[in-house]
Amino acid sequence: MEPPEPSALAIVVNAQIIFQTIDLFTAICILCTGILLFISALLTGAKAAYFSLKPDQIKKIEQQTNYRNKLIIRHLKHPKKTIATLTFTNIFINICFIVAMGVTLNLLFDFTKTPTIGFISQLSIIAFILLVFGEIAPKILAKNKPESFAKRSVITVNILDKLFHSFSMILINHTTIIDQKLANVKQHISMDELSQALNLTKNQITEDENILKGIFKFGSIDAKEIMKSRVDFYAIEDTTLFKNLLANVIESGHSRIPIYTETIDNIKGILFIKDLLPHIDKDNTFEWQSLLRTPHLVPENKKINELLKEFQENKIHMAIVIDEYGGTSGLVTLEDVLEEIVGDITDESDEDEIIYSHMDENTYVFEGKTLLNDFLKIVDIEDDLFNDVKGDADTIAGLILELTGEIPEKNKKIDFKNLTFTIESVDKRRIKLIKVTLNS
Repeated sequence: MEPPEPSALAIVVNAQIIFQTIDLFTAICILCTGILLFISALLTGAKAAYFSLKPDQIKKIEQQTNYRNKLIIRHLKHPKKTIATLTFTNIFINICFIVAMGVTLNLLFDFTKTPTIGFISQLSIIAFILLVFGEIAPKILAKNKPESFAKRSVITVNILDKLFHSFSMILINHTTIIDQKLANVKQHISMDELSQALNLTKNQITEDENILKGIFKFGSIDAKEIMKSRVDFYAIEDTTLFKNLLANVIESGHSRIPIYTETIDNIKGILFIKDLLPHIDKDNTFEWQSLLRTPHLVPENKKINELLKEFQENKIHMAIVIDEYGGTSGLVTLEDVLEEIVGDITDESDEDEIIYSHMDENTYVFEGKTLLNDFLKIVDIEDDLFNDVKGDADTIAGLILELTGEIPEKNKKIDFKNLTFTIESVDKRRIKLIKVTLNS
């Protein structure tokens, strides 16, 4: 005698997991699960929407004084309370969803024969549904249209805010205590960590981040790297007649001029042009040398952060850079130091100094006297690229001499890593123009 057919239709899945018939209780569980998932998605999206609103969108909401907009503004004025409410209720709803979903799956499928597979299947299904439909999808939708999502969810958020007010206040009080304790703990950020953080934003550098990068490198730059070379700064001999001095001062356009005796290696003092103003009617017998101020001398390896302190303490704006033999190597000003942090500083009297031309995306032509520090900024390559080969060189021409050991002939090419230097103009004494090609 054959056994009777089961009253409930059963379909075997993989010969292990059996799908059972749906009765009224199962249908109610499915409905409850769907509602809980919808509320979870709504709360997740609401939190994302509220805190994705831009200032102009918030201003627009403030101007439209309807009930929903007033509620949104009220919630935004108490962000901690809003976050606490949404976080607490979302966790509570998610727990309810997980329990309801587990019960529903047990009603829909018979896992008694394969409990391990059943547990893994339930876990996978619940995690997938909650992650996709309860977290990812609502966040994407809310961030794309925060204003619209906030208006649609604000009534629900307001109801939950009132229902769970006590729990929210408990959360806020506890987080306030934690915040106060953390505020008393000093956070130490190393220079390496700061450098790594700035490198992460390499493709989206802002002006503020450029300043941070300048501050980071500030303590590692020598005066020699930013100075004007002795052949480039303007100086006047101390034997110059007063009338000729005035003409030279007008021609130079500088407010401070180094004065030397016999050779530029012997800087006698610094002439402040404002000190000349009371004496402009004097004749050539006037001893203008008495107006000179003592020059501030610094070695080539003086760090510019230390130099800045000296400028501040001594209330000066200019220093003469000397080499190891006491000869004049160059001149550095307060403006040169500050430009390492904030970038180029120009005023109405400055003339555009063309030290390079940009031929195409990967090709530049530089003057040989261009400082390596400026070259690296213009081409936007690593600051330590030449550390192992530059020696004492502080200009592109000096770097070429270090690489070749001689003054190269015109059109000679020098390859270094991903750069190709081509000598465009040279004489017996120095390299004048260099073409630089960035090889991909």
